[in-house]
Amino acid sequence: MDFLSIIGLLLAVVALTAGAILKGAGVEALLSSAAFMIVIVGTTASICVQTPFAVMRRALTLLPWVFKPPPYLPEQLIRKLMDWSVVARKQGLLGLEPLVDDETDPFLKKGLQLVIDGTEPDTIRSTLEVDMHVRESADTRAARVFEGMGVYAPTLGIIGAVLGLMSVMQNLADPSKLGRGIAAAFVATIYGIGLANLLFLPMANKLKVAVQNQAHIHEMLIEGLIAVSQGENPRTIEGRLRGYLH
Repeated sequence: MDFLSIIGLLLAVVALTAGAILKGAGVEALLSSAAFMIVIVGTTASICVQTPFAVMRRALTLLPWVFKPPPYLPEQLIRKLMDWSVVARKQGLLGLEPLVDDETDPFLKKGLQLVIDGTEPDTIRSTLEVDMHVRESADTRAARVFEGMGVYAPTLGIIGAVLGLMSVMQNLADPSKLGRGIAAAFVATIYGIGLANLLFLPMANKLKVAVQNQAHIHEMLIEGLIAVSQGENPRTIEGRLRGYLH
């Protein structure tokens, strides 16, 4: 669990509510169904128009990574590759075959099967690098969905403010409505800028980091699998792969 994301969201809520109270506006000033419709529904509409269905579906799949990113366990993976190397040196590559069904990571499972099949190292590298780059590209596009929402939200907040001011201009004859009307007009701007900078853009960046970490791990696994296929010494493999931990 990524507690920094939780703490960040809580601090964002506290910052807005406490700021509204300290400025004398009150929490109720931040509540506006019209601003909600214009900014949140409008931003959702914009991103739906921009994004292909497959990318949107992947973005929703990645969303939990903001709070619970994929496990980053390089030490365990290095140990696993060293164990495989020991088995391969003692029993040959076919000795690894019983381990394929126990492997849950699709990327690692595919790589292990390539090693067992006696695939050439260059072929192992090229095959797995295609998988790695395709997945990294797809996940990066999915993360950019939230980046796009961070771009559209402030603009829609301005549209909401303009619409609110248009409503105020229609009530110039009634001064009692002007103050409340102007205040309500700028709530949409708060929604747009606040959501962009406190939610959407940070989420996009957090997801991009998770995607980069996954790609980094996959690069390490490719090197380790090739080393296993070539029968290298486990200690040599460990020393090489630990270079990825810096």
